[in-house]
Amino acid sequence: MPRTEIEIMTGWKFVLKSDVPAENEYCDVDMPHDWAITAPIKKDMAQGAAQGYRDRWGIGWYKKELFLKQKKEGYLYYLDFGGVFENSTIWINGCEAGRHKYGYSPFHIDATSYVSEGINEIIVRVDNTAEPVDRWYSGCGIYRTVKWIEMESKHLSENDVFVHTSLEGRNALLTITTGVTDRVSARLLERGIAGSKSDIAPRIVAESKSLKDGEITLRVTDIKLWSAEEPYLYELQLTRLDEDGRECDQIQLRIGLREIQFIPNGGVYVNGKNIKLKGVCLHQEAGGCGIAVKKEIWRERLQALKEMGCNSIRTAHHMHSSEFMDLCDEMGFYVYEECFDKWTGGLYGRYFETEWESDVAAMVQRDRNRPSVMIWGVGNEVENQAQDSMIHILKMLCDFVKTMDDTRPVTYAMNPHFKRESSIDVSKVADIQKFVDEADETEIEDCEERIQRICRIGAIVDIISCNYQEQWYSMIHHAMPDKLILGTEVYQYFMGHPNQIQNFNHENPVLTADQLDYCIGSMIWSGFDYLGESMGYPSKGWSGAMIRTNGLRKPSYYIYQSYWSKEPMVHFSVMDYSLQGEMVKEHWDTPPYAEHWCFPQYNRMVVPYMIASNCEEVRLYLNGKRYFIQRPDECQNKVITGFLPYQPGTIEVVGYQSGEPVCSHVLVTPGPAVKLEFENMRQAVLRRGEEVLLTVRALDCTGNPCFRESTFVRFRIIGDAKIRAVDNGNLMGNEPYDETGIHLYHGSASVLLRLGKTAERVVVCADAEGLISGEMVLNITKEDVGIC
Repeated sequence: MPRTEIEIMTGWKFVLKSDVPAENEYCDVDMPHDWAITAPIKKDMAQGAAQGYRDRWGIGWYKKELFLKQKKEGYLYYLDFGGVFENSTIWINGCEAGRHKYGYSPFHIDATSYVSEGINEIIVRVDNTAEPVDRWYSGCGIYRTVKWIEMESKHLSENDVFVHTSLEGRNALLTITTGVTDRVSARLLERGIAGSKSDIAPRIVAESKSLKDGEITLRVTDIKLWSAEEPYLYELQLTRLDEDGRECDQIQLRIGLREIQFIPNGGVYVNGKNIKLKGVCLHQEAGGCGIAVKKEIWRERLQALKEMGCNSIRTAHHMHSSEFMDLCDEMGFYVYEECFDKWTGGLYGRYFETEWESDVAAMVQRDRNRPSVMIWGVGNEVENQAQDSMIHILKMLCDFVKTMDDTRPVTYAMNPHFKRESSIDVSKVADIQKFVDEADETEIEDCEERIQRICRIGAIVDIISCNYQEQWYSMIHHAMPDKLILGTEVYQYFMGHPNQIQNFNHENPVLTADQLDYCIGSMIWSGFDYLGESMGYPSKGWSGAMIRTNGLRKPSYYIYQSYWSKEPMVHFSVMDYSLQGEMVKEHWDTPPYAEHWCFPQYNRMVVPYMIASNCEEVRLYLNGKRYFIQRPDECQNKVITGFLPYQPGTIEVVGYQSGEPVCSHVLVTPGPAVKLEFENMRQAVLRRGEEVLLTVRALDCTGNPCFRESTFVRFRIIGDAKIRAVDNGNLMGNEPYDETGIHLYHGSASVLLRLGKTAERVVVCADAEGLISGEMVLNITKEDVGIC
């Protein structure tokens, strides 16, 4: 009979303690859980800048009781962990059942011989005491989905299944490797595009009941293709049969039918259409959630990127959760998926020799059937780049990936720094990124010699993946004309010079790449601000992204929306050097543009502004008076800049297409803040057990945002929900996330709610001294998320 899979996310207990804890020391927690996000800020913490100064060191213990009604003969029982950070040991009923080291790769534990009927005790020890830590905030704990799986001994393994698609016009041939030699039946159903009218009731479009040598073929007619623009999905059902024809096991895979071609000097083609990767790099943490991020929060984040026109994601620099990858399939993103940052240096250096093969396999086997995955990456900015030792490992990794999937290109993201050979043992280097980044006597400065090193890597990888090397693209292409180039990391505003990696001018690296047929796109560093990789206290993290940790969009977001989005848009921002510096590493920074028209310290002073728009023409008005400006396509980087005399009142910019107004943006100098008001939600449906992020703004008496308001706001809940975190997007502030209140930053603050198991109607209130309280009513469907 088919397997049973249950998410076991509630009813856990946790304690942070170096030795074995007593029963009364545990406290109740739900999954996902990140103990570091609520840890106190510690200015002098070891490797604090990397971890956002969260005092995350220690050993955590998790415990759960699992009731097994019946232990069936011929069945297997598994605990499946989406991710545990890190170095975990699992006991079942007092017996050690398994271990896992790397914090980003999924794993499962065979619990069959350890469980019995009745109550079973699961204990997980998570050890975060080893150094060095990651360069970015990594969090700690059981932070992804945990499942309990019951299945017959004759079963199917998703990791063994590989679906290869060949397109023949409007038809497709699916060749399915099942990993077993028993009879397996296959059935393909249409699922459609999630959230659209084509999100249909499943309809069988192909099926096969024959199997030969572990393979099934399915012929599908009149197919609908998957792409980032139209992410049409099918469901593949595979059923294993025993010798009597009885169903032993069944699994379901969501797949998309698409064809991707990488053509030298031509670019990348999806279903015959030339595209550019318009992408961002993402870590897996999400502000006040830490690394314990539920799917609905990622949906909101990815929706914001989608509205910007982003069509691709680089999972930097590790596997993301299966829920994140599901959303990329469903919402339509091309994914560059990579497994590691460093190899023998950095955090992974302690695991590389014994774990690299299983961790790479975990990534490729889990995700090779996803339509979203376009490119495999086997490393980022590793030590000894282009030297013999590195070349040997690179070839080993690339060859290994191709034993599991030879349908996608494999590559490696190169640091712009290259060094000559030295006798330094990188496993002993405390700060590996500083070692690979900073110039010393071994640094290669000559462009020609640098290109030779790049060619050594290019000879092994399928695509030349460059971090911050746009200034050398033409030289790289001249040296290796048959290789495509991808900007795996690019600055969001500035571009380097051939003789200097970092330079400050008006050339945008993304626009430069878009003009080159041999460059398939760019991945901006990064899409969202993130914790860790701080430039120093009091900064908790990296503020050089387009969207803040609580989802608020910065002016640079709209620059890229004007480049990438087809929906008409126009956005005005003003340069404001009175704002607090956020300690962004300078070349990843942008000029301090802000979305307001409020300078009480100025009197008719001339103020610089920026207008981002994808329209043919833009008109600018200040208090009804028109100021004449250039068209976007007449401006450097397609961004309109200029000056306006500061006068309190109204700024209006209007975008025109074919002489007709199609969009506008208005900013008004606000009066004193008098009230708080929640922004409208985007989620169509809220379900019990889910989480939702709500943002409140300070407004004046006529509803204008008060950008400079910074009062303290306290959140209250009426109904079955609890406040999981507060966040205002200010990484320079040290207010704790696990509170009910926080100061407004740029006039706004956010609260993260977890909806309860009985929630039907929840009222969220925001209070601040001297302001009218804000209130939002949430109506929740009785359908829960199916966890226990």
